Amino acid sequence: MIIHTCVTDTQDPQRRGRQIGERWAEEIGHTVSLYLDFFPRVGIDAQRVRALGEAALSALESWCPDMASEVAAMAAGARLPVWQLGSLNARTEILATMPPSAEGECSTAVHAPPGARIPGTIQTWDWHDSLAPHGLMLQLTTRADRVVKLFTEFGMLGKIGVNSAGLGLHFNILHHESDHDEAGVPVHAIARRVLEEATTVEEAIALARSARVSASTVLTVVSRRASSPRAASIELSPAATAVVVPREDGWLLHTNHFLDRELGKGECMPESSTTRLRFEHLQRVASQMVCEDLISRAGAMCGLDGDTAPVCFYPDMTQADTERWETLLTVGIDAEHCALEYAAGNPDALARNGFVRF
Repeated sequence: MIIHTCVTDTQDPQRRGRQIGERWAEEIGHTVSLYLDFFPRVGIDAQRVRALGEAALSALESWCPDMASEVAAMAAGARLPVWQLGSLNARTEILATMPPSAEGECSTAVHAPPGARIPGTIQTWDWHDSLAPHGLMLQLTTRADRVVKLFTEFGMLGKIGVNSAGLGLHFNILHHESDHDEAGVPVHAIARRVLEEATTVEEAIALARSARVSASTVLTVVSRRASSPRAASIELSPAATAVVVPREDGWLLHTNHFLDRELGKGECMPESSTTRLRFEHLQRVASQMVCEDLISRAGAMCGLDGDTAPVCFYPDMTQADTERWETLLTVGIDAEHCALEYAAGNPDALARNGFVRF
């Protein structure tokens, strides 16, 4: 994956959307075409995709009009029908209408102990290699004059990020029996609004709870402030929202299954998924990941397994692209200085080759 950067200082969502759409029209159009080709090949026909995209935009308009306006402006800037950008931003909601994949995506580890020590974080982003040949690091300024830095796919509102109030956010997909096809607020938009508006973990939880969702996900938020809680995994599902806090030693680990006991009863991730294997691996190596720098943390995340660790995915080119997964990004959040540190690839590659600071 090739990662690009973009800085926009306008505080107006429509102007921002238009700027991004015009500047990155080729990349946005390519990403849209990849997804619109992908959906029918996993059993979701084009008419259903459009209907779900439009419904998700309507839900977004009711929950956060500014973001809906930004999506519409981005579509206009990129010269695309707005429903296509709606479907792209609702890709998790669209994919939630089919049975869960045998694989999940993403492993997150946050160390947020009580006291003055700044939290250390790391996440892998595992996804279909064919859908993300390019990614975007975006810096924006909100109406409240807050700086947000985030990673996202082209044409999508958000994913992983940090803001100048010292709040960081990691993102993992989940699957629950309550997931349904009446598209709710896109979970990627929820992540973006949390980054724009929340200054504390408590505010992030309240914002996430306020959204009606149709697909499950978990937002792991962390604050530079020595508050309680210092971090939390907000597990979202149509059935309920649950909050998981760090262990006594400050560690908060998450892969792609529910940790809340009640929501876990509706877990839909297949037994063949590596989510529990990856979670157990993180539990084993957590004590070694108490590192000040991301290079050491990434190496410790892999442990003695190195590039064969369960948290490192490689695409099997003998499989159809709908069945291929790759660790496309490894990223850590510096909540103290409002920065993302990242490398395209898995944590072993980051440990060997270093990272870029954004």
